[in-house]
Amino acid sequence: MPGELIEIDGSMGEGGGQILRNAVALSAVLLKPIRVYNIRARRSNPGLRPQHLTGVRAVAALSSADASGLRVGSREIVFKPRRLGGGRMRFDAGTAGSTTLMLQSLMPAMAFSERPVEVELRGGTNNPMAPPVEYFQYVLLPTLERMGCRFELELLRRGFYPRGGGVVRARSTPIDELKPIRLTEFGGVKRVFGLSYSCRLPSHIVERMASTAEKIIRERGYDVEVRREVLKPGDRACSLDPGCGIILVAELGSGALMASDNLGKLGVPAERVAEEAARDLLSQLDTGAPVDRHLGDQLVIWASLASGTSEYRVSELTTHTTTSIELCRLLAGSEAEVEGGLGEPATIRIAGIGHRRRA
Repeated sequence: MPGELIEIDGSMGEGGGQILRNAVALSAVLLKPIRVYNIRARRSNPGLRPQHLTGVRAVAALSSADASGLRVGSREIVFKPRRLGGGRMRFDAGTAGSTTLMLQSLMPAMAFSERPVEVELRGGTNNPMAPPVEYFQYVLLPTLERMGCRFELELLRRGFYPRGGGVVRARSTPIDELKPIRLTEFGGVKRVFGLSYSCRLPSHIVERMASTAEKIIRERGYDVEVRREVLKPGDRACSLDPGCGIILVAELGSGALMASDNLGKLGVPAERVAEEAARDLLSQLDTGAPVDRHLGDQLVIWASLASGTSEYRVSELTTHTTTSIELCRLLAGSEAEVEGGLGEPATIRIAGIGHRRRA
């Protein structure tokens, strides 16, 4: 029945904020009204946090949605989108809430909007438990480009915990439909590149992270170069609070990209931060799968909307991925097959619904 609310249980699968982000994204793209309840029920601080609230408000603005239940701590929202417009928007989480998690909700709606979209988001750019902005720039956006997407993402200022204050600007040009993606071939490692970065910290920290990662990866016989970025107070892109981290990206012979990253923590030596990122990347490369665990999760919504069947092999199947698959089946009607178990390499096939942008 047209306009009937689709009920989404936010405690399904891994039970985190990802269910809300994907549900709101699909609701906006498909113009299907939803009710999401038990939001983040499996988390120690259940309900909406500021970053979730800002993300939902941003998608609501883009889709001219009527939305209720939008307050911190709320465990239920109703979201009724009307049309995907376009234009310029600005949103501020007011905390170090992740700008990339907000973008995860926004980007599908941006891709299928009537007009180009430019959105400026303020919050955290490099957060624990969220993809860093560089992951989107180096891995996600180039992969989505293969599906026909046209996004640009600019980092204007870094933002770390506790104050955030980071600024990213994303632009999109609308597309009519998404092409399916096939990422099953490995093709060897062409090169490894990356970025070691810091704000308001001594420059030797960046050097120690970069040189440690380069040494570990070279020992495995791979070409590697890690760029160094040291930002000090007065630099335009310098964060309000001190912070540091590293991201390492493998470019494969097949054209696929996979990555690992790590954020600096108080009391943890720079060498260990880099070693954890390097060892994680190497262990994923050892599987011979061309898609890392995070991209495997993030591609589900795009493959579900695409025209045709997408197939990709992921280094590790996670509950985030299986939850996304189930949500897309419920809300979009896509079908998926998974060969492989949780925590293991797996092949994922998704028959997309062939969604087309409304004229």
